[in-house]
Amino acid sequence: MENLNRYFDLFDQSRTSEQAFEELVSLFSDDIVFVLNGHEKQGIENWKLFVKMVFKENADIKHMFEGWKAVEGTDMFETPWAVCGKRASGSVFTQTGKDIAKLDKNGKISYLENVPDDTNMFDTYKN
Repeated sequence: MENLNRYFDLFDQSRTSEQAFEELVSLFSDDIVFVLNGHEKQGIENWKLFVKMVFKENADIKHMFEGWKAVEGTDMFETPWAVCGKRASGSVFTQTGKDIAKLDKNGKISYLENVPDDTNMFDTYKN
């Protein structure tokens, strides 16, 4: 659970800190499955590319989350979140949604699904 609790802070810090980026990557299993608004990707290398793409397209971002809770009857956890940011273009945005995650036997994040309230949020990441 510690890795889930560190995820959002390290994600935000990773935009300007290589050490935070390395710590962020270490939270995940090498065979991570992540889902962005219904579009599944696999592997830690694809995860790194996604994070770097987010930072290329956004000059700044900040996440807030309510806290991870077990999803009854499953081995999953979820949390509502909100993010505000400034795109590289200079425009600002806000977004809300929830993340659903699963940890492997070593406590690493092996599955992460981002479910934004705005279904167009990840249109640029579909490929």
